[in-house]
Amino acid sequence: MIRTCWLSIRSAVFYLGYSLLTAWFGFTAILFMSWLPYSVRRHYLVRWNHAVVWWLRWCCGVRYQVSGQQNLPKAPYVVLSKHQSQWETFFLQTQCSPLSTILKKELLSIPGFGWGLRLMNPIAINRGSPRAALKQMMTQGAERLREGISVLVFPEGTRTSTQQSGKYARGGANLATGSSVPVVFVAHNAGHCWPPHQFIKYPGVIKVEFSQALNTTDRSSREITGMAKEWIESKIVEFENYRIH
Repeated sequence: MIRTCWLSIRSAVFYLGYSLLTAWFGFTAILFMSWLPYSVRRHYLVRWNHAVVWWLRWCCGVRYQVSGQQNLPKAPYVVLSKHQSQWETFFLQTQCSPLSTILKKELLSIPGFGWGLRLMNPIAINRGSPRAALKQMMTQGAERLREGISVLVFPEGTRTSTQQSGKYARGGANLATGSSVPVVFVAHNAGHCWPPHQFIKYPGVIKVEFSQALNTTDRSSREITGMAKEWIESKIVEFENYRIH
């Protein structure tokens, strides 16, 4: 009971700082950055992502260990990542920038948060219309890649708990093969520290691993998606065994 109260207090302090950071970066970006090119304003807005990750560590004791960073290509690529929390949406921007995220368009309507997010050139889709969303992802995703911006896709579509494995959609792999760019898989266990749809944040170490970049030439989207799921989920099992021992 005492531990839960303490974790709740720490989480409340985190959300207070998180709200202030979001308001600051959102308002200042709209006022002073909206007229600047993406290549300039992204450097400012990625500081917000760094700040949130740092603030979470300071308030709630959430640290991280990363491996495979050397595998990230210098040319644009498609990132296929596990989706367990909100943490990785911040963290991956700090590692893979310039990066355009495929997300639900409702997020752009959130005051402060959505304003800054809009300036990061995301691909905001309507989940209520899957066919139109896929077409938009392919069209705008190809545009981002041609502009030298990598694209982040969560193939499961929504956040899952640490014990779940969702169905991996082929949209991200289709984008990579259609644009002839490599893909990088990302495995992590952020859900242990930032569980989906929960207020309390738990101290611990989030493990993140980037795969070798995979050449998509002569590979089908079905094959790539299967490889992504196999690699990511096997890494998740490794992370869980590491926690147990």
